[in-house]
Amino acid sequence: MRRLYFLAPHINSAKAIFHDLLLARVDDHHVHVVSKDESELIKENLPAATLFEKSDLVPAFERGLVIGFASGLVLSFIGVVMTPFDVQLGGASILGITLFGAFFGAWVSSMIGISLHNSHLKGFENAIAKGEYLFIVDVPKSRMPEITKLMKRHHPEAGNEGSDPTVPAFP
Repeated sequence: MRRLYFLAPHINSAKAIFHDLLLARVDDHHVHVVSKDESELIKENLPAATLFEKSDLVPAFERGLVIGFASGLVLSFIGVVMTPFDVQLGGASILGITLFGAFFGAWVSSMIGISLHNSHLKGFENAIAKGEYLFIVDVPKSRMPEITKLMKRHHPEAGNEGSDPTVPAFP
């Protein structure tokens, strides 16, 4: 999946874009809209972006998992080297400390990441603050040209603001 970004200047344009995306058989679960006023999105039945799209939760989770795993592994090996001779740490202890480090790192990083704005959306903050609507559309790579052409043909007012190379496997 690839992630496309489009900016709609007003609510009527946003409704028309969403309708055309549905007609193009883009699943409504793959369309997310970010706006200054989410209550207007709800009133107009537009899919508001979730916490996953608006925060840095997923990248922070991934970084925390890797850093926590590495830290847990290093600490477990230090524990093996520094223990008194009469106490032996086995492989299960090394594995347990490493896994604990990975999960703890992922949890702590997730708590931080959920409070940060998505770094991919920084370039759109001014437009959203002015009242524009940011569409985040997840489509298969093979459909990118089709959807981009559809937007240019039917909605020239909507700026094609680029794409991300991949969409996270989850959520």
